[in-house]
Amino acid sequence: MEYEGVPVAGTQQWAAYLAIYGPSTNPMHRNSLFPRQQVAVDKAFLTKEAAEEGALAVAETLLQSKTAPG
Repeated sequence: MEYEGVPVAGTQQWAAYLAIYGPSTNPMHRNSLFPRQQVAVDKAFLTKEAAEEGALAVAETLLQSKTAPG
């Protein structure tokens, strides 16, 4: 899993980005389960750290919904 804060062009704000990868038989290849994209698009973050926390929260929600029983 990779999550990061990315500066928003022309502003002092940050966007949250997330990518989730699964296991692969080839060590030179990553199996993309959730391609890198902006998440929490309805939120503007004031710091890089806050954007990273926002991306991590989305990742946790996605992973919990994928592993929930039923």
